[in-house]
Amino acid sequence: MLSKTSIKYIQSLQHKKFRDEYHAFVAEGPKLVNELLSTQSFICRNVFAVEEWVNQLDAKTKLSLGDKLEVVMDFELAKIASFATPNNVVAIFEKKKMDDSYQPTGRLTLVLDDIQDPGNFGTIIRTADWFGVSHIVCSNNTVDMYNSKVVQSTMASLARVTIIYTDLVSWLGEKKGVKKYATTINGNALGNTKGIKEAIIIIGNEANGISAAVLQLADENITIPKIGHAESLNAAVATGIVLHSFRQ
Repeated sequence: MLSKTSIKYIQSLQHKKFRDEYHAFVAEGPKLVNELLSTQSFICRNVFAVEEWVNQLDAKTKLSLGDKLEVVMDFELAKIASFATPNNVVAIFEKKKMDDSYQPTGRLTLVLDDIQDPGNFGTIIRTADWFGVSHIVCSNNTVDMYNSKVVQSTMASLARVTIIYTDLVSWLGEKKGVKKYATTINGNALGNTKGIKEAIIIIGNEANGISAAVLQLADENITIPKIGHAESLNAAVATGIVLHSFRQ
């Protein structure tokens, strides 16, 4: 039986303030939890699951979890799950330490300037993983990578893509040797980026685009050519199109 203290603690992790305080985050659902456990990219603190999920675990995983694994009833899982329909398992993982030493030389790097929508951010992380982008550098005002909606929509790509939060103006200003491309409405056609293997690609805020201070540091503005009449593209969709072009 889950104690009131445990329930309160797990529920508190839905808020960034407490995720920062306890240095932990929540993952839900068999696919996501299984992948995060198998990659071992995050240290697992606790797993709360119904008996059905526990029974399908292999002996090695059960042994490795030890007393971190607790069998709970459906109604208990519902109290600690953030989604309307609890999905058999809720796990608590430790947040990673921030990697401040990253250098973008010789690779593609995504830079996100104030992305606010958790679903967009999670999809961008998943898209980066698909296209082999290992690092995303975010402004300090970008949505928290450990927000439950972000974690869920990454489909475990969070385990393979390193996220860094920093002051973008300072970070970009220091990166003199790598060309910086800003995605804008009016820029050079995206097709000219095919086969480029080293670049910093900047994606702007969903409503306001790239801030003036960040845009000023770009070496080239690039645009996805428009054929129809839509005013703009979703940030996550735009990211996928841009990365596909660079990877061709």
